[in-house]
Amino acid sequence: MIGAGPAGLTAAYVLGRRGENAVVFEAGDTVGGIAKTVIWEDYRFDLGGHRFFTKLAPIQRLWESVLGEEFLLRPRLSRIYFHGSFFAYPLQARDVLRGLGPLESTRCAVSYIWSRIRPPAQEVTFEDWVVARFGRRLYANFFGPYTEKVWGIPGTELRAEWAAQRIKGFSFGHAVRNILGLERKQATTLIEEFHYPRLGPGQMWEVFAERVEEMEIPVRLRSPVQSIVHDGSRVTAVVAAPNGKPEPLLVDGVLSSMALSDLILCLDPPAPPEVVEAAENLRYRDFCLVALVIDGPEPFPDNWIYLHDPGIRAGRVQNFGAWSPDMVVPGTTCLGAEYFCSEGDDIWTMDEEKLLALTVADLARIGLVDPKRVRDGVRIRVPRAYPIYDESYASALSLIRGYLSSFTNLVTCGRNGMHRYNNQDHSMWTAVLATMNLLDGSHHDVWNVNTELEYHEEGAMVDDLLGAEIGAR
Repeated sequence: MIGAGPAGLTAAYVLGRRGENAVVFEAGDTVGGIAKTVIWEDYRFDLGGHRFFTKLAPIQRLWESVLGEEFLLRPRLSRIYFHGSFFAYPLQARDVLRGLGPLESTRCAVSYIWSRIRPPAQEVTFEDWVVARFGRRLYANFFGPYTEKVWGIPGTELRAEWAAQRIKGFSFGHAVRNILGLERKQATTLIEEFHYPRLGPGQMWEVFAERVEEMEIPVRLRSPVQSIVHDGSRVTAVVAAPNGKPEPLLVDGVLSSMALSDLILCLDPPAPPEVVEAAENLRYRDFCLVALVIDGPEPFPDNWIYLHDPGIRAGRVQNFGAWSPDMVVPGTTCLGAEYFCSEGDDIWTMDEEKLLALTVADLARIGLVDPKRVRDGVRIRVPRAYPIYDESYASALSLIRGYLSSFTNLVTCGRNGMHRYNNQDHSMWTAVLATMNLLDGSHHDVWNVNTELEYHEEGAMVDDLLGAEIGAR
């Protein structure tokens, strides 16, 4: 198994439950991938905000069995900062009218009605998808600028598939019905509570790793995979390099959650030139997390606030104590501002002290912090955080998938292993399906995980497929 994030450790767990011999190789010095918990002094940070919410009952049972009482049920409280006002999220009528005003609210409603009368001819881009469901005025003022801040590209270059995954089941109509109290079925976007490990998301994956090792599957940290040796149809060996020393291991099969581009570039002999080019065309969005330690109680109760103001470089700010009080030192607050960027740009390369000063200025400008109370801070770089669904990703991914299908004992899973913007439960479920495909020669469609329809259907299927095998120690 390559990678010790949620997908990799889930695959290892299933292998262990099946009594298979396996090894997990992890390039980093801790487990969890982007879902790890970062510890700095006496504070714990969540990289990106990892809610534990799923409609897959077996995954929920597995989480609960692994952490028990350490798995907290937390309220979701989040807001959006937009045009100088804070909007509760999910939307509330008083906030919308107060923040936008009657005139602008009416304009947005008219724009939405017009989009229903004259929808875009096709939904190819993110802009097409959002305009069809929210109207052009809300897109131009609300969705478009924030999307460009997050992804670094305009909504006309981002594919509609991203919106279909991340905003599924939600629209202007849903928002209005929610405001009026008429919404019966709650969209995924509007979930108001979630589970969360007491010591941050990494606690889940640390315990997972312990369970896996109890089943005699070693998790080898600081062991990046350098090459994957194959004969054209089967992988025969994996060469990892613990402490920089290459060590080949003969294998019967490989489950990979490493970045899909890296997987292709690791193959020995190399993949065909057109496949290598496709792998090199896959793009990612990085971010820098800036954590500020503040004396005194937390300045706001939200788990996080989305910062839609285009004049503020940060895209979101987390309140780590609202996720779990045990992540911060009593009597202090720790906030984490997320700056979406690309490796090598001005934010990524900015001197840490300058970035800390920028963060304080950003949050003070909108009244979230008092600069006099800021005691300390740290910058954490997070590379390859989000796969980008740009204009070329679909054709590149199709070519790579076609090539990988020629291998009989190599399967991929997880967010980066599939270049899909999956949540943790999606990543875990792709790992379950991929593992069953590898072990049993099954043909479960790993690539179709994470649409609303399959989400429900797979929940029933996993019960039939694994029953009590997953979620019981």
